[in-house]
Amino acid sequence: MARSPHSAHSQRRLSIGEKVRHALTEVMQRGEIREPLLEGAVVTVTEVDMSADLKLATAYVTVLGQTDVEPYVAALNQHVKFIRGRITPALRQMKFMPEVRFRTDTSFDNYARIDALLKSPEVARDLDEQDEDGDKN
Repeated sequence: MARSPHSAHSQRRLSIGEKVRHALTEVMQRGEIREPLLEGAVVTVTEVDMSADLKLATAYVTVLGQTDVEPYVAALNQHVKFIRGRITPALRQMKFMPEVRFRTDTSFDNYARIDALLKSPEVARDLDEQDEDGDKN
């Protein structure tokens, strides 16, 4: 079965986003960014979303042990030109080097909220009712 052009395009964006994520992670691990706020922080790039033309990479980050990630995101965005220069060798096969912007990853907050909902007494009661209905059949 042949793939539609749309799915192939999406697969390419995902693949390139993952390459950009790896390159950003290497720069973070090497500690090349000279910023006091970032020097002691463990910054994790959780996902990179590429634009359709592959010229813009939105990197979603979280910082281990920090509830307020915004100062770290601001610091990364201040050093975005330096970071772009450092990831260029790892992405030399690309026709255009993407512009990188950093955003806070809120997916972990969403997961925690869903988990809390699933553990709530109301949901447990509804699940118990379903089990009782299932036992009667």
